[in-house]
Amino acid sequence: MKSFSTENYVSIQELESIVGAAGICRWQDTEPFWQERVEKAVAPDTKIDCTLYPNTQEELAAVIAWAQQHRCAVLPCGSGSKLDWGGLVKLDSDPPQPPLKRGEQDVVKVGLLKGDLKVSPDAAGLVAVSTSRLNRLVEHAVGDLTVTAEAGMKFADLQQILAAAGQFLPIDPAYPQEATLGGIVATADAGSLRHRYRGIRDLLLGITFVRSDGKIAVAGGRVVKNVAGYDLMKLLTGAYGTLGVISQVTFRVYPLPESSGTVVLTGEINALSQTAQILLSSALTPSAIDLLSPELVAKLGLGKGTGLIVRFQSIAESVKQQSARLLEVGEKLGLQGTSCGENDEHQLWQRLPETMWDSGTKSAIICKIGIRPSEAVTAINELPVQDALIHAGSGLGVLRFEAATAATLLQVRRGCEAKGGFLTVLAAPTDIKQELDVWGYTGSAIDLMRRIKQQFDPENILSPHRFISGI
Repeated sequence: MKSFSTENYVSIQELESIVGAAGICRWQDTEPFWQERVEKAVAPDTKIDCTLYPNTQEELAAVIAWAQQHRCAVLPCGSGSKLDWGGLVKLDSDPPQPPLKRGEQDVVKVGLLKGDLKVSPDAAGLVAVSTSRLNRLVEHAVGDLTVTAEAGMKFADLQQILAAAGQFLPIDPAYPQEATLGGIVATADAGSLRHRYRGIRDLLLGITFVRSDGKIAVAGGRVVKNVAGYDLMKLLTGAYGTLGVISQVTFRVYPLPESSGTVVLTGEINALSQTAQILLSSALTPSAIDLLSPELVAKLGLGKGTGLIVRFQSIAESVKQQSARLLEVGEKLGLQGTSCGENDEHQLWQRLPETMWDSGTKSAIICKIGIRPSEAVTAINELPVQDALIHAGSGLGVLRFEAATAATLLQVRRGCEAKGGFLTVLAAPTDIKQELDVWGYTGSAIDLMRRIKQQFDPENILSPHRFISGI
């Protein structure tokens, strides 16, 4: 017979008083697709007790305050499309370094929200907290070119709202139909359009988040020229939910371009490298410049050899003239070139992320890399990569392997480091992530990042071990 836990009962009652019975989904009642997403994000011996769905920012704050009070770890999430990116979340029997400040040293951790009360010094509660119900538009200042929305709003929904006013948010994140604004900020997922519009940190004007103690904090504002307070937007961008739970964001938006066209160049790597350098130093104003590996070029049906795809967005005449000038440069250097019209290029820019981010294969491995831009073309051909996309202007990019060993990933990482860069494993089978350090960061900022984590989350309850060096 199962034992009855008074503490378990009280915890459930407390949570129901915050989010209601409909806001709690126990693990045994969770849909299989959500179980699979969560299991990819946590270490094999780490169990999720439940997923909580607050309906308002105040409920979210109360949930985090409850978790801090009970020393229950939290896995923040939105739709979960990128929940498996980064390190595997896990719980420690010992406090992380530097030591956490606690009132007592001998703490017995208990699993919360389970049918049985299992007291063990190695057990601890872990709950997923989803912002998917915090999905409202707060303000769209059309004349000021800014928009404020809750973190659980899906990117595709926001773009639809903005399009009605002739505007858009200039990013192209992974899984655009599912990705939420909070998840995009937490993972700093900007995509190819960062060449012209820069990254998430540069588009983010204001942010509201819930601290690890359940207090609501606000940084930035709702105007483009804003100098109020600390610039916490940049700190929380790309922090993977380890410093706070994002609840609301304000972005700068832009007018929708009148016309769009893409030039595709394929051929010999030296000619492509020279073309990229000419383009980057010219007066042309592309929105995106991406280098593609030969394997990816073949998959997309763009020809043979390494590829360079360049997108222009402006008035129709400008797009036409800039495309013609680039095609002329490519022709002089012996490259094969084609120009895609609006319909063809829409399909191309839709198929490209679908191919790179497809998570249907369980053995697939997706990595983020960064190298010196001048090394991009040689890297894409010298390193043992399969599908590769590198933004020529920044040297940032994405690698996809249908299957690879940890040794292969380490080889590619060493190659990237030799070219002044890095390799981070985003999504991969659990056994691969357990064999290597997914971040691979060995720089001098680790101690500083640990001190920041200690200030923002002294009890280490937010996404423990997901970030660099086990933060």
